[in-house]
Amino acid sequence: MQTYAISSNVRILDRKDREYVLTIKDLPPEGKPREKLLAQGPEALNVKELMAVVLTTGTTKEGVMEMTDRIIRDYGERSILAEKNATKLAKDMDIPIVKACVIVAVGELGRRFYDRNESGFATIRNAKDAYNYLQDMRNLPKEHLRGLYLNSHNHIIRDEVISIGTINANMIHPREVFRPAIECNAAAVVLAHNHPSGEVTPSAEDIEVTHQLIQAGKILGISLLDHVIITKDTFTSVNANY
Repeated sequence: MQTYAISSNVRILDRKDREYVLTIKDLPPEGKPREKLLAQGPEALNVKELMAVVLTTGTTKEGVMEMTDRIIRDYGERSILAEKNATKLAKDMDIPIVKACVIVAVGELGRRFYDRNESGFATIRNAKDAYNYLQDMRNLPKEHLRGLYLNSHNHIIRDEVISIGTINANMIHPREVFRPAIECNAAAVVLAHNHPSGEVTPSAEDIEVTHQLIQAGKILGISLLDHVIITKDTFTSVNANY
């Protein structure tokens, strides 16, 4: 498999029917997230339960358990805490801005503690590394476009959800892809988007947009190393399909 070497507009799709999610009132005392944390410690909670503890309450439209289930299902476990724009998160997930701010703040705290140890950075050297890192994208019900922004050592220094799809096509502009790269002084970018349909073959549009972004990156001096298509069971590199 080709290894990435760093030198010195995508279509996006839809959501499943909503499923019933248990509310806090439905749970026995020992199964409620906060009580479970107190009794068993935080390691006993899954990601949805931890998020429910962080968000505390739901809204008039949905309970906190339903909200956390929807957010993590539609945004992905890893990408939800990678999001830095609270306004965008609130709009994308239709949640109060106060709760979006809490999620963004928790993600930032995690990054600051994690980033103290550079040896803990994820390293992306090829499409398989990207696929393994982006496991949370495999079962997302909508298409997400994600950017992994790398330093000159192939370490991820920023992980950004660039766009979340709807039933309508959504073209991606180069500025949306390269703005985060400029902000974090990245040397290179690896793009990825998922195909909920399970079709791994890149479309003509996937290939055309990737080519355009590569050319835009050359102007900016930021390499677009790859564009990886992810399905539940496999992946492919758009670059390899030129």
